[in-house]
Amino acid sequence: MSTGGSASAGLPARRAAVALIEAVLSGGQMLTESLADPKGPLAGLDGSERARAQRLALTVLRHQERADKLLAPHLRKTPPPEVVSAMRLALVEVMVDRAAPHGAVNAAVELVRHGDRTGHLTGLVNAVLRKVVEEPREAWDKLPPQRMPGWLRKKVVGAFGRPAADMMERVHMVPPPLDITLKPGVTASAALGATELPTGSLRRALVGQVSELPGYAAGDWWVQDAAAALPARALAAQPHERVLDLGAAPGGKTLQLAATGARVTALDISGPRMSRLLDNLARTGLAAEVVVADALAWQPPDLYDAVLLDAPCSATGTIRRHPDLVFLKTEADLPALLALQAQLLDRAIGFLKPGGRLVYCTCSLLPEEGETQVLAALARHRGMRSLPAAFDLPGIARDWFTMEGGLRLRPDYWAELGGMDGFYMAALRKPD
Repeated sequence: MSTGGSASAGLPARRAAVALIEAVLSGGQMLTESLADPKGPLAGLDGSERARAQRLALTVLRHQERADKLLAPHLRKTPPPEVVSAMRLALVEVMVDRAAPHGAVNAAVELVRHGDRTGHLTGLVNAVLRKVVEEPREAWDKLPPQRMPGWLRKKVVGAFGRPAADMMERVHMVPPPLDITLKPGVTASAALGATELPTGSLRRALVGQVSELPGYAAGDWWVQDAAAALPARALAAQPHERVLDLGAAPGGKTLQLAATGARVTALDISGPRMSRLLDNLARTGLAAEVVVADALAWQPPDLYDAVLLDAPCSATGTIRRHPDLVFLKTEADLPALLALQAQLLDRAIGFLKPGGRLVYCTCSLLPEEGETQVLAALARHRGMRSLPAAFDLPGIARDWFTMEGGLRLRPDYWAELGGMDGFYMAALRKPD
């Protein structure tokens, strides 16, 4: 067995990672909430430790089932959850990050030694982990990827087939790259190290702090998944048009719309999330009217030429970026979301001038949040028509189009390039 460094090296980041994992698995808390909590697991860590803790937590959540399958034969009785997560962390560090087994095991032992009411389990942790990390790597490599929850997998298989579901799960297992949207008129610096995707977004490996990358501080670009960049392009806002971005935070689509020269109103119900949008507008030097309000109660002073509705949804298309969703989303969430999406669609159509354009989108894998919603809206609003030509954009494959003229994107598309978020979008026009 190879040797690692001191067991105390990296302990603060590992301890925070275990706390982040447990906040998800035992506390039912979204990882983004824990990361944003000033008193949360990352409190007191410096920038590099915070980044490492987040990366470790994400890696464990992407491989939790695989780690448990290797650990289970060596555990006659399940230890406390925080002990299991410390063991998962050590195993994933060795198997995925290729860390030195000795250092990873010793670090897990130290975490358990200094935990509340877990010190007596250090011998168990040491013995089990030393056995598991000595097993041939092929045992790990042959394990299937982390599965989607049963209810979701059933729906995905029903919609797209089992091979597609299997490939999505393989894509979910791999840390996603960083996708970038360039501000119009800006040329990407060679130092950014990004390559252009077929749809025009830039992609590079996620290495280091995003804010330290060339061009970020100057506002030359913003982070935006390649799939998420398409709805605003399909809306094709024109200079001086009045455009409404509904569900705008954290602002990627608002920035795209504002960069066209349109007069943009960005509306979202979340004040804290809208503060990020304001920061992004200031950094990029772009302008938009920012409104914090409930779209179901808010009334605009005038109608709009175009509306982009990024509706609240299950977010099941973003599991590759947010593996905690596998453990937190339930089928019970759907009825309220479906009702809200229908209400927002009706409101968005009501905000349009005659002849106005609407792009509806959700970062969901579920047809009932996408295709079905649009078909129902077309039935409710006689005269509304679909505009599939809005998606005649560079890099769009013909088999991504749906029956009603929308666009269905999936994580297994571009798998060899790192995948993309699962998205649905449709463009509609209001009658004159």
